[in-house]
Amino acid sequence: MKLTVNGEVRTVKDNAEKPLLWALRDELELTGTKFGCGVGICGACTVHVDGLATRSCITPLAAVEGKEIRTIEGLAETDADGSQALHPVQQAFIDKQVPQCGWCMSGQIMTAATFLEQNPTPSSEEIVAAMGQNYCRCGCYVRIFRAVEKAAQELTVQQFVESAT
Repeated sequence: MKLTVNGEVRTVKDNAEKPLLWALRDELELTGTKFGCGVGICGACTVHVDGLATRSCITPLAAVEGKEIRTIEGLAETDADGSQALHPVQQAFIDKQVPQCGWCMSGQIMTAATFLEQNPTPSSEEIVAAMGQNYCRCGCYVRIFRAVEKAAQELTVQQFVESAT
């Protein structure tokens, strides 16, 4: 089966009913996506499928064939000079020192990135609602909120600069 992951066509040999999470981690060695609960509740396994936040632990490979999959490893952009520029959400999570154990962070970041693509100027209530389906066992919710808020501000500035040029 061929999958497009982070812009690259990759071949996986796994059964079509196997969860995407295990093909990403075990076969493609993209281990940034984490296993949390295994039933799609916690959000640690969140990736983007055609731009939507998707729980990879409950998504069979057959459901993503022919779709664009983006993992945490593919969230940063490569600049023309070959250097990587972190996504504003990634940078905000670093700036706000969000991670404690870090297990849920890739899922938190992937959820925040799709949320901000759909709603670049969210209210506080919208941030809380959007991020409320991702769990953090360490309780870093205030720092997660602040990072999403900072990323939204940064994205708004970037959009303003791009529209002015």
